[in-house]
Amino acid sequence: MLHGIEVHDPYRWLEDGASPATRAWSDAQNARTRAVLDALPDRPRFHERLSSLLRAGTSSGPVVCEHAGVVFSLDRWGDHDQAVLVTRPLAGSGPHEPTIVLDPTAPRGGGDDTVAIDWYHPSRDGRLLAYGTSSSGDERSTLRVLDITTGEHLSEEIPHTRAASVGWLPDGSGFAYTRYEGGGDYDRHVFWHRLGDDWHDDEVLFADLPDQTAWPDVSVSRDGRWAVLHVELGWSRVDVHLIDIATGERRTVIEGEEAVTWFGVDEERNRLVGHTTLGAGRGRVVAVDLDGPLRADTWLDLVPESDAVIEGVAVTAGSLLVASTRRAVTSLNRHALDGAMLGPVELPELGSLAGLSGRRDVDGAVLSLTSFTRPATLFRWSGDGGLSRWSDLPGGPDPHGFAVEQVTYPSTDGTDIPLFLIGAAGASAAQPVRTILTAYGGFAITMSPAYSPLAVAMAEEGGRYAVACIRGGSEEGEDWHRAGMREHKQQVFDDFHAAADWLVEKGITTRGQLAIRGGSNGGLLMGAAVTQRPDLCAAVVCAVPLLDMVRFHLFLIAKLWIPEYGDPDVADELAWLYAYSPYHHVQDGVCYPAVLIETGEEDSRVDPAHARKFAARLQAATSCGDEHPVLVRIESKAGHGVGKPAGRQADELADVLAFVLWQLRSR
Repeated sequence: MLHGIEVHDPYRWLEDGASPATRAWSDAQNARTRAVLDALPDRPRFHERLSSLLRAGTSSGPVVCEHAGVVFSLDRWGDHDQAVLVTRPLAGSGPHEPTIVLDPTAPRGGGDDTVAIDWYHPSRDGRLLAYGTSSSGDERSTLRVLDITTGEHLSEEIPHTRAASVGWLPDGSGFAYTRYEGGGDYDRHVFWHRLGDDWHDDEVLFADLPDQTAWPDVSVSRDGRWAVLHVELGWSRVDVHLIDIATGERRTVIEGEEAVTWFGVDEERNRLVGHTTLGAGRGRVVAVDLDGPLRADTWLDLVPESDAVIEGVAVTAGSLLVASTRRAVTSLNRHALDGAMLGPVELPELGSLAGLSGRRDVDGAVLSLTSFTRPATLFRWSGDGGLSRWSDLPGGPDPHGFAVEQVTYPSTDGTDIPLFLIGAAGASAAQPVRTILTAYGGFAITMSPAYSPLAVAMAEEGGRYAVACIRGGSEEGEDWHRAGMREHKQQVFDDFHAAADWLVEKGITTRGQLAIRGGSNGGLLMGAAVTQRPDLCAAVVCAVPLLDMVRFHLFLIAKLWIPEYGDPDVADELAWLYAYSPYHHVQDGVCYPAVLIETGEEDSRVDPAHARKFAARLQAATSCGDEHPVLVRIESKAGHGVGKPAGRQADELADVLAFVLWQLRSR
């Protein structure tokens, strides 16, 4: 009994991933899954095509370094199994060939194709690079410093970092950075480091966390005067503090408010510029006078809230570039430095940004644009010349061979939900076809168009790929997010069920031709769909999922997610978590659809115990396991998905496509 609820947990023994019993169970599951999937005749053909699609050139995460006259980005193409860090000149006319700065799988990485660049931060002059790599999908990293001019590493090797932020001093002599005090998964603090010093002696810059799960980030102004601290608590609150580096004085910009706020320093005008959801669920762009009191009631609105959801703002020498979305589709608008609207920046297609970095030396910026059928591509924008392509890596499908449509459908409460449909150009809509439906529904993540080899391959096979922008994300702003978090989580599942029902009702597909797929929080969504609506579809792909919502907070970094889901240690919150917890709602004797459950042994976000326990329970309960198998794919030297080599991604997606089309073909 837990808070008066009788909680059954017959497979708790599978939480111990190192035990001989669990290892034997996992080995047996993998052997069975491989025997089934490797026997599917179309899998080799799918693998070949997906390998080609995954090796199409991509360029994302641009960072402009004006002093060096280059833009950094993470690129992958051809034989590169992992993204490499490259530079391109800012001058001249593009596109430009990349110059490789750092290849994570080179000899220093031991030739291991699972070593990936997790994050990077160049110094102001572009001479030094702080970066972190991890292997096997683990995501825990060590901070190193590369001298780009010589190609040699400095002595720095600072452990216990993860998605670290680094703020360089202007002269490159040191930086502020984030590290986990004690080396665990919580208590992330901000430190100062001087090059050449022993990191054990680094001075603490900020450790005043509201609780141990708070996630501070740090940046340093270009003139070296200010350190700006953003402290995230969950996905709906970000506190902001400002530290005078010379005196150490700390001033609070915003604290304790349920609002997401991000600022950068505009040194030329002695102000902070950023965007906030304070008093504006879809966001507004504001400025804060650094000589003033900093209080929120003194902030100046530069771009007020509108029907678009503000995603970010970049400051250039002469403009503010404001990135926003309408129903998950990105737009980019140019404003004067005082906020006056100057006009839209015309983007080449329906898509989303995979990075935006402004230039302070001229009125310009570099952005990365992607869509469902376009790998992320760099473009340079200038105030007097518009948008021009800045990268041109080989590969990728012909976008003209596909049709992308956005529609809406009504959810259970009558709310209109956006839905993307991706298929082959010119395909007939008269007959239902095999369809994969996906969604996420959490953590204010917007399901904007992003390159999807699986969507391309599905369309090439004559099917469709559907993406539902359900609540829990930020497609309609913070209210949309809050409508799908904590005690409102069931609405996320209802929105998804309604999407599947609508696709069938409109004749786009049939129950027997419909598969659903989701990962992480989207894996929780798949588990809820299986247990709440086993009639919903014919096949399910459930990847790196959360599925035991009674014990989720006990593993790895999952306490970070309590603001999003609720706390099982609180009676009222356990009640709503248990009410939908998929592991606890598998019913004996029900005929469940075919399910492929995927996880990675080294996942440092979502413990693979969730996948193991749910799979075992579902296999024991289903009444039709021979006809609709429940398969488990447990990948070694793999984590939550970040940094997975292209070759391994092809292996996984070939399994997914072969499994789905095998099941849908038989209906």
